[in-house]
Amino acid sequence: MTQTADTPRGLNAAALTLIMIGIGFPLTFAQSVWLNTIVAGLGLLYLIALHVSWRKVSLILLIALPLAFGSWISFWFFGTVDRWHLAWMYGSRVYAYLLLGMIVTMTVSTQRWLVSLHLHFHLPNAFVFGLLGALNMADRVRHEFRRIQYSALMRGENLRLWNHLLYLRIVLVSLNWSNDLAEAMRRPRDLLKTPRVPNSLPTPCRRGSGAWRAA
Repeated sequence: MTQTADTPRGLNAAALTLIMIGIGFPLTFAQSVWLNTIVAGLGLLYLIALHVSWRKVSLILLIALPLAFGSWISFWFFGTVDRWHLAWMYGSRVYAYLLLGMIVTMTVSTQRWLVSLHLHFHLPNAFVFGLLGALNMADRVRHEFRRIQYSALMRGENLRLWNHLLYLRIVLVSLNWSNDLAEAMRRPRDLLKTPRVPNSLPTPCRRGSGAWRAA
């Protein structure tokens, strides 16, 4: 059986969030290079176990290398006490936090993560469905972005990314979508408040007639 993007993989999204917070918060106060290394290693093993694309993982780790190196070199050259330990501690902490975040963001979809938090942590319906509605509009924003550029080219205008008119038009179009977001936040709440009606079965009005009525 092949896994799709919507197929649940690994731990529950709410459990992963608790693990990320439960490990990340104490890690802030820990002064251990080995602890950072163990956390980063376990996070990397978890990603490998779930068959996350190694190209994406390698690219993200490579992008974070200047940040880790910057932390390392700043404490090495400007540290006052135990520069060697502090340099490696803060340099390795960058990857520890990065991999903690990656085990959530690269193994759980945004929709499944929000729904899991809603079910287990009882987040407000308006917040969850409103945020889902806003995230689902990302494709519409990109499509509108290209449409505005194409329509401007037909009029002989070239709207570059740094042109303020381009973003002004996108904002004006997005304002028209505010009703959709408000409906997305309000509709689930109205459905929850609606009393449930028991299923009705059709019964004959009287014996021998072809008319039927709902019980």
